[in-house]
Amino acid sequence: MQRETSMKFTEEHEWLRVEDGDVVVVGITEHAAEQLGDVVFVELPEVGTTVTKDEEVVVIESVKAASDILAPIDGEVVEVNEALVDEPGKVNDDPEGESWFFKVKVEDLSVMDDYMDEAAYKAFIG
Repeated sequence: MQRETSMKFTEEHEWLRVEDGDVVVVGITEHAAEQLGDVVFVELPEVGTTVTKDEEVVVIESVKAASDILAPIDGEVVEVNEALVDEPGKVNDDPEGESWFFKVKVEDLSVMDDYMDEAAYKAFIG
């Protein structure tokens, strides 16, 4: 599995990666996917939706539980990973790569500084 070193991580087990200057890609970590178990349903936001930090933006259901993914950053949803709607189990296959949830165009990238780098996240879950 190839992973970007520029990823940031939240205490809610989400990862964020800046793409194309002001677009942030959001997904859940491998740790979160393992905790959830087999994902059977994913509900994504609509493209064009404005999201606010800490607002519920994605619903995931697994064989174990239902979880809400909160927006880690303010912005406008510019793309969603439609493949996850048809094949939610992909979340378990590559949570930190191909199985991202949505992309958000943000105005202030400095909020990324509030999140953990990979080493800090590993210590957090360790």
